[in-house]
Amino acid sequence: MIRIGIDCTGGDNGSTIIVPAIKSFLSKNKEVSFVAFGNEEELKELKGLCEVVHAPDVVPMEAGPLEAMRMKESSIYKMCQYAKENKIDAMVSAGSTGGFLSLSTLILKTIEGVHRAAFIAPFPTKIKGKKVVILDIGASNENSPEELAQFAVIGSLYSKYILGVNNPSVCLLSNGTEEGKGSPSGKLAYKLLKDKSFFKGNIEARNALSGECDVVVCDGFTGNTFLKSSEGMAKMMSGMIKAAFKRNLFSKLGYLFVRKGIKEMSETMDYKSTGGAMLLGINGIVVKAHGNSDSYAFECAINVAYKLVKEDIVNKIKEGIKE
Repeated sequence: MIRIGIDCTGGDNGSTIIVPAIKSFLSKNKEVSFVAFGNEEELKELKGLCEVVHAPDVVPMEAGPLEAMRMKESSIYKMCQYAKENKIDAMVSAGSTGGFLSLSTLILKTIEGVHRAAFIAPFPTKIKGKKVVILDIGASNENSPEELAQFAVIGSLYSKYILGVNNPSVCLLSNGTEEGKGSPSGKLAYKLLKDKSFFKGNIEARNALSGECDVVVCDGFTGNTFLKSSEGMAKMMSGMIKAAFKRNLFSKLGYLFVRKGIKEMSETMDYKSTGGAMLLGINGIVVKAHGNSDSYAFECAINVAYKLVKEDIVNKIKEGIKE
């Protein structure tokens, strides 16, 4: 039986969307059980369905590592302790990103040989059904060349075992495709990766979602900026398309002929189905759901954690780092 820990206090909507997500997932998966961490008064509906651990405190969104570590009664702290004691196989939270990252790293520790953990997420591409893995998207503000080179290995392992890509290709996100382009760390990382069979060189941001590459590696600051820029552009384009079709009677009639394509595009760009980001490189499975997740998005995040446990991704990363 796979046991997944759920932080029920974090996120913009708290337990109001998390409880339904847990119930929905349990109705479809019989080999999973949950441990819910939060205010037991708010989690009465889960009594009898899963274990409930009373954790009245909520880690603030702006909390630093020291503040988060002092909050022993918080849902995230207690959940991380359960993971350390092997009482749960994975953790999911929509709460404080900084607090979740800090506590997960400090309590569970990084895998031996891993320089730094990375937030990783699959992005949609223009090729239907294909996703590209991008990391780091915000676990750190800056990264060394050695860390970037290691992200290439971690990202390719995720792409292979979770997305099913047989021989993932890896590129460095850069301001040009030539070898001499990129940040100082990026240029040195290029040299470290140059002789690797999976490495295909630099890729510019405008081509990162083209589908020509399976894994895109960058430092955390650049990756987080790329993530938020992409989300903002997708939201803006969606609004502009809707406005264009609502302009007059003829544009509304035109929509009838293209609505199938518009629907497919909306499904492709829907971030909710991604489930959030995964923190890879530590001794545990950590999934960070979007802070504004609804029940569907949070259930998708639970499903991501479930898949990571099923594929034994932590041990596969350990093996890959050794090699």
